[in-house]
Amino acid sequence: MRTIALRMAAVATAAFCLAAAEPADSPVNVPEPPGLYTGPQRGYTPSTLKGARVVDGKAVADLMEAPDKPVLIDVAMRERKPANFPEGRPWLPVHPSIPGSIWLPNAGAVPLAPEREALFYERVAQLTGGDKAKPIVVFCHVECWGSWNAGKRLVEKGYTAVHWFPLGVEGWQDFHETRNITEDAAWKAAAPAER
Repeated sequence: MRTIALRMAAVATAAFCLAAAEPADSPVNVPEPPGLYTGPQRGYTPSTLKGARVVDGKAVADLMEAPDKPVLIDVAMRERKPANFPEGRPWLPVHPSIPGSIWLPNAGAVPLAPEREALFYERVAQLTGGDKAKPIVVFCHVECWGSWNAGKRLVEKGYTAVHWFPLGVEGWQDFHETRNITEDAAWKAAAPAER
């Protein structure tokens, strides 16, 4: 009897600690901003994106198996070389992503320079063949406003089959393989100042 009481006390204590530790802006309570989100790209995001469909990893996998394959757009930022990285050693970061994705690093940033925003829309138009009803999946990492902003931009531009995958590459890795991808050539070529 004493063992059961001790277990119940431990469970109650753990539940209290978890509830006390939960931030006031937990993921279920984050409202959608009226426009693009201008704060830090990493942080709790809303559970919705008006005009888009919020999807999980299974839904992304199902879309990838459908006859009308989606355009997968990864907007995760590039890895930055650590300040204390040893001099003379090669810096060879890799970018694991959903296989078949197009990587447009930082395309969800706000502000985004007008020429970068124009290139984002141009690349998406090219990738969709100009079909605004073509399924598009936008993602980056879990708790990433960049993918939310990229999805919002597409919805506001009139794309009608935008799918936001808020769990990002980490959510994909829970059940699927990733593949190292390189930055989209057109996106990279137009961004020499960002290097």
